[in-house]
Amino acid sequence: MIQHAAQTPLPSWLTLLFAAACGLIVANIYYAQPLIGPIAASLDLSPQTAGLIVTMGQIGYGLGLLLIVPLADLFENKRLILYSLGLCILALLCAGLSTQSGPFLVAALFIGLGAVAVQIIVPFAAHLTPAAMRGRVIGNVMSGLMLGIMLARPVASFLTQLSSWHTIFFVSAGCMVLLLILLLRVLPERRPSSTMGYGALIGSMLRLMVTEPVLRRRTIYHSCLFGAFSLFWTTVPLLLASPLFDLSQAGIALFALAGVSGAIAAPLTGRVADKGWSRPATIFAMLAVAGAFLLTELLDLGSTYSLAWLVVAAILLDFGVSANMALSQRAIFLLPAEYRSRLNGVFMATFFLGGALGSAVGAWGFAQGGWTLSAWIGFCLPVVALLYFATEHR
Repeated sequence: MIQHAAQTPLPSWLTLLFAAACGLIVANIYYAQPLIGPIAASLDLSPQTAGLIVTMGQIGYGLGLLLIVPLADLFENKRLILYSLGLCILALLCAGLSTQSGPFLVAALFIGLGAVAVQIIVPFAAHLTPAAMRGRVIGNVMSGLMLGIMLARPVASFLTQLSSWHTIFFVSAGCMVLLLILLLRVLPERRPSSTMGYGALIGSMLRLMVTEPVLRRRTIYHSCLFGAFSLFWTTVPLLLASPLFDLSQAGIALFALAGVSGAIAAPLTGRVADKGWSRPATIFAMLAVAGAFLLTELLDLGSTYSLAWLVVAAILLDFGVSANMALSQRAIFLLPAEYRSRLNGVFMATFFLGGALGSAVGAWGFAQGGWTLSAWIGFCLPVVALLYFATEHR
């Protein structure tokens, strides 16, 4: 059994394992994002409701963050992670076997619930890390999570091009089984000292949102940015598959692969935050996301030139969202450790619900007004965050 005190650095191999586990687990709620077209066609979903394919997983994830993640302040963390992974495996198998929209959407909801194992792992890593190094370690772990989100899209598209959309869910279930076995063998145990009841625990989360201004602000900032992120990556595959570009699933996968480079922002901004530069870095992150959408509106869509600039916009957007994620989690994890899992649960649940709303509104906007309407909605979200940030006292 591995034991670590918070005064000693986390071994690099364990940091790498945390990062890899976060990436592999969180990818499960994003595999469907570039496959909205083929999944909706296969399950007879209309263009207006196709956004539910992504939204249900994000809703499940948000519910899990509110109802499951806080349990990490009460129960042994390793066991909670493994149980959540087991739920995710069963839901992935059900999604892969689905031939009708109802069972698939229910399975997507439970995939999201199980994937909250990620948000038990992240504060777990923070518990095992000295405060002076916490930004760096969280940045490294979050880079794994962001890589998982970003690589999920090209991997799903490539596998669908080779086989069918069902394949990615079966492959991921197999990967989750292997990960569960590995975590069972090497994860250290962590038993919280809290004796609070579950009802009081859940009730305390609302109080934390009211009494902790850092949590409240960081939650609103990232809800706006993640809503814009989800809107972009829900609607861009529809744009690329439209007659304007007429890309195949492989072409959409290559486009999504380019955006992965934005994940380098998490470890970079973790180090920047440790040096006390969180405020300018936050402003930069918000401007990057707004600028990404604005850039797409300056293009004459359909040309090779415009496709290249769409790639630039995707990289810029992913960079801004990754940066703000690392900055926000570092700020939140500097708050008292005894309710760190609840802090993380509130933060993640709120912004993932923002992401679910972004996906749904993005699909609706694309069906009603094409890319232009979706892009302007996406642009407004980081602008709202920036205006709210301007009211923050130094």
